[in-house]
Amino acid sequence: MNIFFYIFIFFYLFGNSAQSQNFSLNEKLDSLFSSPFFDTAQVSLTVYDLSENKNLYEINSLLLMSPASNMKILTSAAALLFLGKDYYFTTSFYYSGEIRDSVLNGDLYIQGGCDPDFSLTDFEKVIDTLKYLGIKKIAGNIFGDISFKDSLFWGNGWMWDDDPSTDAPYFSPLNINDNAVQVNVKTTEENKLTEVVLAPESNYFSLTNLSTTKLNEKNNFVVTRDFLNRTNEIIVKGNFSRNYSTRLNVFAPEKYFLTLFEEKLNNKNIEFEGKLLFDTIPNQSQLLYQIKRNYLNVLPNLNKYSDNLSTEMVLYAMAEKYFGQPATAENGIKLIDSMITLSGLQPASYRIVDGSGVSHYNLISTELLLKILKYFYYNHSDLYVILKNSFPIAGVDGTLKNRMRNNSTLNNVYAKTGTLSGVSSLSGYLNSSSGNYIAFSIMIQNYVGRSINATKYIDEVCKILAEY
Repeated sequence: MNIFFYIFIFFYLFGNSAQSQNFSLNEKLDSLFSSPFFDTAQVSLTVYDLSENKNLYEINSLLLMSPASNMKILTSAAALLFLGKDYYFTTSFYYSGEIRDSVLNGDLYIQGGCDPDFSLTDFEKVIDTLKYLGIKKIAGNIFGDISFKDSLFWGNGWMWDDDPSTDAPYFSPLNINDNAVQVNVKTTEENKLTEVVLAPESNYFSLTNLSTTKLNEKNNFVVTRDFLNRTNEIIVKGNFSRNYSTRLNVFAPEKYFLTLFEEKLNNKNIEFEGKLLFDTIPNQSQLLYQIKRNYLNVLPNLNKYSDNLSTEMVLYAMAEKYFGQPATAENGIKLIDSMITLSGLQPASYRIVDGSGVSHYNLISTELLLKILKYFYYNHSDLYVILKNSFPIAGVDGTLKNRMRNNSTLNNVYAKTGTLSGVSSLSGYLNSSSGNYIAFSIMIQNYVGRSINATKYIDEVCKILAEY
């Protein structure tokens, strides 16, 4: 037979097979989005085959939508490009005056560097250094230097009624313990006052406990902070039938930082009776100790657990590196805009106002998110691996730990989640059953009720793609 006949048969069979497979994928996704749920809710989905360098599916890919925490993809990716793998958040301890006869005759200064993961345990190294120098008393004051960033404590468009949730942490160059406090309520005897314990215990808080143990009744209680008056009074009231724990954000975290440090000094028998104040470091000060934290150690918590404080501090870090102090969110966003330009799109096509996606003012598209995922995969292979590994893994960890545990998606989907009221999103990477590597971005918004009403469709999309 003529060789052209065999060539024709080859392309007919395999070409039709590919078209059939594509048609099957389109058919399944179209059918999914024909649900009555989408009569009122909006969906945007963009799917790309990285192995074959081609589009697989898109619907409303240019539609501007609220990304929720998918905004963190843009911020964390821009930081990989512009902060780099070797960037360190630095908290510096200085002193003025002189050390004589076990006394620091001068002041102690703490210069904040927007470290989002500074904790109480970090004070131990500073205390050890003070003891190594033989210091048993600080005769002067302790100053916090918060000149690293501007004075805005929340992002543009953040909502007052998110307070006192830890999803809306207050910003500061001096952050500690996620700028939060844990409230533990323990039941006692029937009709008796409950026991309330704060962690960490600190004089920074006042406590109003009006709660009662009611072992045979349903929980009916309130645990909050007096956020309307912007105080750090913890209020517990109502009936508790079982033990309960929650975390609340803390107002004025820089004061919280200094207070905890003072209390730590006293606990370690270093005398201090001065004042806690704020000022910039004098020129003649001497460096005592520095706590450094690499950006790569911050990144997993930022994306896997969708940490808003970490993301906003990263945004300020980019701003400070390229535009100086005081760092502003607007200057940090300029670096995200630069990455968008590098990817081949126009920053003016989108509205970006914060780093974490808490604000409903943000407006971006799945086309943009997919473009960034593609840009890192094709143009920055080393950074792509870091970015991908910082995403939650389906059925394994982070905000996807309890989702997509079926065989095709389990341990296969690496993607960043996003959730706000009426908004659900997911963007990342997965392997299809054919062995092809897929990048995708999906956003659903304008629905009412629980987020599971939308995430079940998102998870089904991932299952369809994984089995493609």
